Amino acid sequence: MTKYNHLREMSLPPVQPYVLVVDQTLGDASITFGQADKDSFQGMLLAALNENPAAQVVLKIHPDVHAGKKRGNIDLQMARANPRVKILAIDAHPVGLIERAEVVYVVTSQLGFEALLWGKRVRTFGMPFYAGWGLTEDELQVPDRRKNISLENLVHAALVDYPRYIDPETSGRCVPERVIEWMGLQRKMRERFPERLWAVGFSDWKKPILRDFLQGSEIEFKDSLEGVPVGGTVVGWGLKSFGELEGRQGIRIEDGFLRSVGLGAELIRPLSWVIDSRGIYYDATRPSDLEHLLQNHQFDDALLVRAAALRARIVASGLTKYNVGAGAWQRPASARQVILVPGQVESDASIAFGAPEGVCRIRRNMDLLRAVREENPDAYVVYKPHPDVLAGLRARGLDEDSALTWCDEQVVDIPMNEMLDKVDEVHVITSLAGFEALLRGKRVTCHGQPFYSGWGLTEDKVPVPRRTRRLSLDMLVAGVLILYPTYVSRTTRRFTTPERALDELLMWREQGGGKVSLWRRVKRAMLGWGRS
Repeated sequence: MTKYNHLREMSLPPVQPYVLVVDQTLGDASITFGQADKDSFQGMLLAALNENPAAQVVLKIHPDVHAGKKRGNIDLQMARANPRVKILAIDAHPVGLIERAEVVYVVTSQLGFEALLWGKRVRTFGMPFYAGWGLTEDELQVPDRRKNISLENLVHAALVDYPRYIDPETSGRCVPERVIEWMGLQRKMRERFPERLWAVGFSDWKKPILRDFLQGSEIEFKDSLEGVPVGGTVVGWGLKSFGELEGRQGIRIEDGFLRSVGLGAELIRPLSWVIDSRGIYYDATRPSDLEHLLQNHQFDDALLVRAAALRARIVASGLTKYNVGAGAWQRPASARQVILVPGQVESDASIAFGAPEGVCRIRRNMDLLRAVREENPDAYVVYKPHPDVLAGLRARGLDEDSALTWCDEQVVDIPMNEMLDKVDEVHVITSLAGFEALLRGKRVTCHGQPFYSGWGLTEDKVPVPRRTRRLSLDMLVAGVLILYPTYVSRTTRRFTTPERALDELLMWREQGGGKVSLWRRVKRAMLGWGRS
């Protein structure tokens, strides 16, 4: 962590050994009030060369100078004339530079303070706030009012006692550790992908959302792979074909599992997407990043405690993927066994790839409903059509109008959590409702191969041979809801945690979110109802 946390880590470290010399912008107030001037910088560079005759001198110019917004203090033309001076003329996160430097030379730059945190020798040629306390090697005479103190005292004064911190997500007062945690998440997420990405085939409404979910990388939008260089990384939606990548890398994006208050087909902005470099979670024909994670990740106790708490909150709050529906449902008093059968969009890729033809016998809603009735003749069977179908956004399945032939009741405007709380078990092809039922401790039978099947938690009609590990429910939750998705806050448009996403979903729901405005309906009609 440094002052400039938006910058990327350096990919190629400078030659060792080296000392780091830090320039600043011309006219910076910290120079004048730090008892220094432009000549101080020239003296600093000469001292670095003379005091370290065998070392490379790396001259770090200010990011604003690199961007052409301001001028620096050191004469770069003269510096370039010295073969021992290497000018770092790129925007780079300075931690790597500090970490590898033998000595750090500054006038009043905050990098000197950050170098102290890394335990480095620091030479100052001005009088910044961290100089004169016996922790730095100071060129200027130290004011009498400054006495020797410990590094811990300096850090407490500068980072804990003196500043006031505001939580970037709640706008309330917070401790510095909270801000450090939030900034650490931003840095981790921004470094996941290459600096430049090429997004192929995205609709206009998804483009600004994609920039938020891939912030840290520059995105160029394309209609095809033409113009994407070999070695480049291509981003696509779902399993939409890229064509032949021919030496390029590919990553795929889809809706996450705690998505929104409202339907994706209504162009409701998501809180979570998943980004997968191997495949995508609903494609059972090949491994995905999620499957690899669930098969191999070592889940520590802290993560499992976190997963258990997240699961408990989700169940208690009644949240599901879309959080739609306003009605109430009463379980029949006389029913001994109640089975819920959630409908799916039959043309959806989650059935095409999660219940592959030739592998899974049941791939249509009515086939599933008929099988459940035949296997459970005495049960009370409830069918719930997919909300996109009920909203008229996606086509009904084959013979779906005949659902009451095979079930005791069909429900429509009922929230999924309302149903899950009151049934005994759930039968699915690949529906996410099966995972949401697992969260609530319900028995789940899978007739397809959804991502949550095959781990010992469901009854699987068609097992996935690759999935050999037995997971606890909290391991599954940790992988599916904490480690795999990407969450972006509605408040800050920055990366966030699933716990904060849950907070925002609850606030969104309380505020009556998910209602589709006339403007959004018109926009949807203009853009079409496609998933890309």
